[in-house]
Amino acid sequence: MFEDFTHRQIATSEAVINLRHKGNGPPLLLLHGHPQTHAMWHRIAPRLAETYTVVCADLRGYGDSSKPPTTADHAPYSKRAMARDQVEVMQILGFERFAVVGHDRGGRCAYRMALDHPERIVALSVLDILPTAEHFQRTDMAFAMGYWHWFFLAQPHDLPERLIGADPDAFYLRRGRSMFDEAALAEYRRCYSKPETIHAMCEDYRAGATIDMQLDEMDQKAGKRIACPVLALWGLRNGLERWYDVCEVWRAWADDVQGHGIDCGHYLAEEAPEETLAALIPFLSRAFEKSGF
Repeated sequence: MFEDFTHRQIATSEAVINLRHKGNGPPLLLLHGHPQTHAMWHRIAPRLAETYTVVCADLRGYGDSSKPPTTADHAPYSKRAMARDQVEVMQILGFERFAVVGHDRGGRCAYRMALDHPERIVALSVLDILPTAEHFQRTDMAFAMGYWHWFFLAQPHDLPERLIGADPDAFYLRRGRSMFDEAALAEYRRCYSKPETIHAMCEDYRAGATIDMQLDEMDQKAGKRIACPVLALWGLRNGLERWYDVCEVWRAWADDVQGHGIDCGHYLAEEAPEETLAALIPFLSRAFEKSGF
């Protein structure tokens, strides 16, 4: 995986971020989901690197990025803190402005980045998510049953950690494993089997239910919006579209929104790489051109 990509670990002011990068074109940051690492982009990153400078980074708490100590308010694992890491990474690599594509938890970091650092973000694509506040505010029986892990992982330390640590595969691979390349799966398992990673990922969800939710609600109340173009993609077999009009929800947060469902499950970049690329490439091309790249 990631042949000819350069591997680096970059120290930011708050964390050390593990990443791979390749390319010479406009800068594009790819952020993974839970419980994965940057390896989830292995099927599309090489193709994107033919046109863009692609940076595939591990979020703080995940993969081989550092796991900072937490605090009572879970702020070290907020998407605001994760976004700061990635903005610094891109700046250290020489990129003041860039596009970002985020899947799952990486998508939550990505839209927070677009809200907190609008001058940095040329375009935003979110894969199979809605804003955190939208989920919690609209919670009903269907959401609670379908997204039960949100509520489980957010429970106080250390109940989730102990239960998951007893059999990480049973928890993290409960949706199956056939959608994953064997090399990528081995990388996920290597990382999510470590107690410090399990704890950090629980902290991510604790932050989601507390400080991330609070930040989203503050932005809603203030009328703050995402300034850049947004492309929302989702897996038609994962259920998001059954509960929400995905693009309409995102239009409450951004003026320029487009998107559609793809015939796959939750892991778009791994289950449907060609369809994901077919949506991303023209969107990114237009956004970069409009921004003067």
